[in-house]
Amino acid sequence: MGGILLIATAANAQKWNKEISFMKGQKDLNIQYSFDKMVVGNAGLEADYISSKKADYNKKEPGKGDKFEQSWKSAPANTYEPKFEELINKQLNDIGISAAQNAKNAKYTLIVHTTFIEPGFNVGVMKKPAYCDFELSLVETANPSVVLSSAILKNIPGSQMGGFDFDASARIGESYGKAGKMTGKSMVKALK
Repeated sequence: MGGILLIATAANAQKWNKEISFMKGQKDLNIQYSFDKMVVGNAGLEADYISSKKADYNKKEPGKGDKFEQSWKSAPANTYEPKFEELINKQLNDIGISAAQNAKNAKYTLIVHTTFIEPGFNVGVMKKPAYCDFELSLVETANPSVVLSSAILKNIPGSQMGGFDFDASARIGESYGKAGKMTGKSMVKALK
């Protein structure tokens, strides 16, 4: 998938290692999300995680597993993606770029591929933040097989201030928000 542009952890600042000057003067950036072959926690692939959790929840309370599955599958569109876009745009707006899914006039597309999610937990007296790993690819919208730049974000944490993130999607959404902010900041720095 091309060269690695940035590697980030929660503790370090990001820098693009390769020119992204082709983005200068652009007004729109298309965003596309991918969850192909995503691993969740220790369960393995996402389908295995969903199947295991659904069975456990339905065993404890009939129908609870079905609700879990529905909630898990709707979380990307309802929570993760909007959070990423909100916070990448807070950064990119400083240089006149607007990022969104289905941006029709965008010459370039940012593919956000989630490779790993640790959902974490919050049971009141104990909590573990979520964290996610991402592979980012900047491609030509008209020719997405040509990767112009790529990046890896690892161990991006997610939890809410005040500790009211009892729902996994809230914690994971915060991880997406942080990834969006970090990606936007690094792009702004490289393009100013």
